[in-house]
Amino acid sequence: MPKLGLIGYPLTHSFSPNYFKNKFEKEELNDWKYQAFPIEDISLFEKIFQEHDDLIGLNVTIPYKEKIIPFLDDLDISAKKIKAVNTIKKIGNQLVGFNTDIDGFKLSLIQFLKTPIQNALILGTGGASKAVSFVLEDLNINYQLVSRRKSKHKISYKMLDREIIESHSLIINTTPLGTYPKIETYPEIPYSFLNSKHYLFDLVYNPTKTVFLKQGEKQGASIKNGLEMLHLQAEKSWEIWNKK
Repeated sequence: MPKLGLIGYPLTHSFSPNYFKNKFEKEELNDWKYQAFPIEDISLFEKIFQEHDDLIGLNVTIPYKEKIIPFLDDLDISAKKIKAVNTIKKIGNQLVGFNTDIDGFKLSLIQFLKTPIQNALILGTGGASKAVSFVLEDLNINYQLVSRRKSKHKISYKMLDREIIESHSLIINTTPLGTYPKIETYPEIPYSFLNSKHYLFDLVYNPTKTVFLKQGEKQGASIKNGLEMLHLQAEKSWEIWNKK
């Protein structure tokens, strides 16, 4: 019985286990299994493959998309470039890392945007933001990273003013802020400067409409959550695991 799984912490409300359980049932793949592995520390990763001989692949979620890399034998081209992994495939005795967030986000974003975009703000600088940056570069959209602290390549939330908000019509939240159960949290940007020309994309999918998206909608902005992206990246992971 081939087994797939998910590592991260915590995994109480993660998308992947139910998605693949439903997929297996719908497609009558009765010999497949998907298991969540909530590990509190990345050092526990190696035990997973040692204790589960039938495990052929894993999804990787917060907070291990970057921390997992030293434990892998190889990376595909895109994962190597952005230094973040969300899919692992066991090939022989080798563990190879991929990033399907790129595929999921790119297609979902293209379907979302109705007008050409020149400038974007990326909120957050973790593993997910690296996939988003990769896609924006590929689409020739200029972007500015926003973090809690200013650095050479990042501006801080406190620096966001009317001019910056109005000149960046696409704003993408790659942080976990707003995720269930902490639904009252949100990125601290000046929402009052948003208007109908803005597009707000939140990688969070639970709840379906975060405070970040609600505030944008209130100002007339177009909004989208991360559910479609998750579906698309999950299918890309499935394709990788089944590729001979």
